[in-house]
Amino acid sequence: MTSKAQSSEAHETTDHNVIRKWAEERGGKPATVKATEEDGHAGILRIDFDPPDEALDRISWDEFFEKFDEAGIAFLHQDRTKDGKLSRFDKFVRH
Repeated sequence: MTSKAQSSEAHETTDHNVIRKWAEERGGKPATVKATEEDGHAGILRIDFDPPDEALDRISWDEFFEKFDEAGIAFLHQDRTKDGKLSRFDKFVRH
């Protein structure tokens, strides 16, 4: 496998520093899906990129990681696309 192909693979992590660095390098902000918030608590987590998605509420990294840890999920992300560009592919998965 070439290094270009390897860099386009998705990686799974629960490391807060890795997640935050990945998101911030792409202009991403921690967010929750508005329709899933409950009693003032974050619902389904997302990374929101500009322009802001109207269906999302941006939240603090502290609140984001509190919900992340509580939900027992992992962050699946891609560093680069197959053609070598910075990728924004991300997904939250059961850990």
